[in-house]
Amino acid sequence: MFVRRRGRVLSVAVLGCVSLVAAVGCSTGQESSSGAGGTAKVEGKVSLTYLQKQGDQEYFVGEAAGAKAKAAELGVDLKVVNLGNDANKTISEVQSAIAAKSNGLIVVVPDPAVGPQVVQTAKDAKVALLTSDDQICVTGPAPGACAKSDLVPRVGFSGEQMGGEVGKRAAAEFKKAGWNAADTRIISAWKQDVTVCGDRVKAAKAAFAQAAGDGVKNIDVATDNTPTGAQDKTAATLTANPGVKHWVVWGCNDENVQGSVTALQNAGVSPDDIAGVGLGAYLACKDWTSGKPTGMKAALFINGKDVGALAVQTMYDKLKNSKDFPAEGFAPTTMVDAATWQGAGMTCN
Repeated sequence: MFVRRRGRVLSVAVLGCVSLVAAVGCSTGQESSSGAGGTAKVEGKVSLTYLQKQGDQEYFVGEAAGAKAKAAELGVDLKVVNLGNDANKTISEVQSAIAAKSNGLIVVVPDPAVGPQVVQTAKDAKVALLTSDDQICVTGPAPGACAKSDLVPRVGFSGEQMGGEVGKRAAAEFKKAGWNAADTRIISAWKQDVTVCGDRVKAAKAAFAQAAGDGVKNIDVATDNTPTGAQDKTAATLTANPGVKHWVVWGCNDENVQGSVTALQNAGVSPDDIAGVGLGAYLACKDWTSGKPTGMKAALFINGKDVGALAVQTMYDKLKNSKDFPAEGFAPTTMVDAATWQGAGMTCN
């Protein structure tokens, strides 16, 4: 999503103070000098555990690499754990990290429903908790239904900003193609219980409508945020929508867009009739390096390394310097396509 920028510390956008009942938030004005919610300032070496969903996905591999590099720079003892898509493993690994005397936990949950239990476990152990990428709520399983004051501090990307960039680029592709709104449809594909995904899609819709008008009908496609899931659900959507000539595609991540684009192309839709705009670019770039025509026209480059580094720095500042967590810390992004992705500093593995 954005140009790689080595050797720098990203700035954190402070959007407000989150007052939580767990050992995870900003200053409430009533805490002791030891830290929020009883989280003690660490005098010796800091020990952190970074627990990631889908740890073998390229974005999260990059995130882990960025976290490790920052930890080495700061002299932090860091363990990275791949949770896969197992929500139950989240709890057991949080407990294991606490038993191993981690001072702080950074978590990317496979399922936000485990949020309250993760928060309570960290609170009981007086261990600092920060999320990256996806939000979790202190009081309930659905961050989207959670008061902002009950969201755990998060490091990642702005869903609104990312979705807006995707929607604007999709509108540009639609207008450049000269398609008629009447025989064009938008596929919005995402896992609908993940709050950050909903934020991205909502912003994409608004930006597209502002740039291209609201005449193109949208079809919401509920997926599991995987290429296969998106492909299967989009294939069913095509069956239910005969006669559509042109398709605009966006979603929560590259997986959704690539899966939907694949389903369209497998159904005989020409790549020239597909305007897919990914989010991540780590799968889109593989389409571009293949040399084959593709409906993946562009993607927002997000660099997991920067998020991992920022998360470790933010936790370190909390534990060593008693610096309050921001409500959210954001990293930058860059739109790329087949002609520009390499110049943006991306690698494609």
